Amino acid sequence: MQKIGGVFRISAKDLLINEEIKAKEVRVVGADGNPVGIMSPEAALKIAYDQGYDLVLMAPQAQPPVCRIMDYGKYRFDRDKKEKEAKKKQQTVELKEIQLSCRIDTHDFETKARHAVKFLESGNKVRVVMRFKGREMSHVSIGQEIMQKFRDTCSEVGSVDKAPVLDGRIMSMVISPLKLK
Repeated sequence: MQKIGGVFRISAKDLLINEEIKAKEVRVVGADGNPVGIMSPEAALKIAYDQGYDLVLMAPQAQPPVCRIMDYGKYRFDRDKKEKEAKKKQQTVELKEIQLSCRIDTHDFETKARHAVKFLESGNKVRVVMRFKGREMSHVSIGQEIMQKFRDTCSEVGSVDKAPVLDGRIMSMVISPLKLK
């Protein structure tokens, strides 16, 4: 049990069951979801055992605390199964980086653009970086043209999240994949 913003949040690992419940009286909800009433934990535990279930403390912060009669093993199994499914469906987006220079040749540019398209098609974001060395800083406009050309090349599979920005000697932009229909 942890306190977040003045409210106690209970995780499923912190649920108290059966004899672990130490409250003087509890509000009991039956296995079918209907309220049973307010009683001592011992009486509620007897009802739960008679039905072949466990008594689980669901809301310890309530007055009186709320307990539910349920099959705790099945509850834990279902909860773990849902967490695994949620993890499987969760898509992780990586940020791939492609480095260009303002003196890049046509074939090298096309190769890097193909790599960027492949990254975007697989659902990853692409950060395009151009470093200016020495006197190249006087040709920032050439770098902007190359970035614009790169943006146009990738426009079919991605859209620009962050437009090209010059920060010191580094110009960068971020392209994110378009949502597939």
